Amino acid sequence: MEAMPLRSVELLESRAALDAFLAASELEPVLLFKHSRTCGSSVEALDEVQAYVERDDRALRVGMVVVQSHRDLSTDVSQRFAVRHETPQVLLVRGGEVAWHASHFRVRGATIAAAIETALARPA
Repeated sequence: MEAMPLRSVELLESRAALDAFLAASELEPVLLFKHSRTCGSSVEALDEVQAYVERDDRALRVGMVVVQSHRDLSTDVSQRFAVRHETPQVLLVRGGEVAWHASHFRVRGATIAAAIETALARPA
């Protein structure tokens, strides 16, 4: 049996990349992580997101915006979805709308998995 390649977190570094990533939510949910390299809780949250990605068998796309280098993209996400900017922050986007979001200590693999299960159980 051939090993499945590990999925990775996509680094979103341009408006075009962010737009394409979010447009994909029309077909399937996507998970967007807003990360701060200077925040200890964000580093821990990134570990949780990466651990989730490595153990989940869904083909869910996961993207990341690094706030220090792409504050404009982070601001765009906040304005687009009317969700207050925080880091760390994770948003589950389905059909172009935020189905769930969490920040700070609530960014955990288990909470991400539960939110995805709930979102996928609902009709699109």
